[in-house]
Amino acid sequence: MEWFEELDQWTASYLPDLEMTAEEPMSRHTSFRIGGPARRMAFPKRPEQVVLLVDFARQCGARPLVIGNGTNLLCPDRGLDRLVIDLSAGLTELEEGQESGTIRAACGVPLARLASFVCDLGLTGLEFAHGIPGTLGGALAMNAGAYGGEMCQVVERVHVLFPDEGIRLLTGEEMNFRYRGSLLTDRPDAVALDAVVRLTPGDKEAIRAQMRELMGRRKASQPLEYPSAGSTFKRPAGHFAGTLIDQCGLKGLTVGGAQVSEKHAGFVINRGGATCADVLALMEQVRQRVLDATGVTLEPEARIVE
Repeated sequence: MEWFEELDQWTASYLPDLEMTAEEPMSRHTSFRIGGPARRMAFPKRPEQVVLLVDFARQCGARPLVIGNGTNLLCPDRGLDRLVIDLSAGLTELEEGQESGTIRAACGVPLARLASFVCDLGLTGLEFAHGIPGTLGGALAMNAGAYGGEMCQVVERVHVLFPDEGIRLLTGEEMNFRYRGSLLTDRPDAVALDAVVRLTPGDKEAIRAQMRELMGRRKASQPLEYPSAGSTFKRPAGHFAGTLIDQCGLKGLTVGGAQVSEKHAGFVINRGGATCADVLALMEQVRQRVLDATGVTLEPEARIVE
């Protein structure tokens, strides 16, 4: 019996109310709008569904991949022979915490919604997150940041599901946050379920004004009108990836439907019909030409899924 047949039987018996689809195009679930069909995709509504599903998926060889909005993913054209678990559909609870200045949010909550929520409460510290398109879970994994702010500055604790230990409550320090990484990138088999962030009181109108300013800066400098996975490469020590790519004259470089944005060289965009193969070939050209010209090796920030 194939793993997906075994999974179908198990979910019908033990999680009959779980929404699950077959051969679901990943292009519908990634901001790049790229990717072939996932063998199975599940849309849990409750944390206990995630716990049970992840556990059984590993037992039957489904190789679970947990995603949010798919804003940092590049998925293969051939599709994924694995179970994709989408937290953004149902794990979206958001509420004030028990302690003053704290907010508890499930990991499927969009960062933009979280930033707006705390703004309405007059809490400052998440203005930088307003324009980041991912979910809280992805932001925790990558220690998402912009304009001088990072998730590590506000995260107090996180419930994380580990395959062999169950759910543990980790402090922000135990999450091992660093530039575009965390314990969750070290342990891709672990799943963040929810988090508590601690913020400070501020002036609601001033917070809202800063959010508008940062969003304006994003729109002016980034190619938000095209599908992409955000910044394509990590920032090399002592440099900016986009500046290096621009200095090498690579703006507008195109492979198939993929292009180095003419607006911001740090973004590879899908101008229409781009495939995963197009993006990977373009990324390799950029990496090699920057290395040849500057001696700097660019590393992908977008997560390349297999």
